[in-house]
Amino acid sequence: DGIITMAGAAEAVAAIPPSRRAIVTSSTRDLALVRLGLTGLGMDTMVTADDVDNGKPHPDPFLLAARLLGVDPQRCLVIEDAPSGLRAGRAAGCATLGVPGTHNLEDLDADAVIESLDHIRFIYDDMAGIRIIAA
Repeated sequence: DGIITMAGAAEAVAAIPPSRRAIVTSSTRDLALVRLGLTGLGMDTMVTADDVDNGKPHPDPFLLAARLLGVDPQRCLVIEDAPSGLRAGRAAGCATLGVPGTHNLEDLDADAVIESLDHIRFIYDDMAGIRIIAA
């Protein structure tokens, strides 16, 4: 009960190849797997509270996710609905995008904020990487 998929999340996940996306969550692995299973959003790379000594707002979870993906954190975009996650992403050197969910838009301090993921589209290109355009 209460588990919903954010508008535009399924489309974002589908647009980004599995080798270029990760979920970074403050929940345990078991809880994250249950929640992801209910949403139908598959994720090959996942970092949970079980995987790091220092969780959000520390950068450790996002640094580990970037390492697992084989990507420089400065080439990563953290999409977050919580201030502590945005602080962690920024501390890891990632770009940040705030989306309301657990917190209101005005509470999110990010490089950019949007009202909903369905306002943007992710486009993947092998050479250029991932681009974001208005929907």
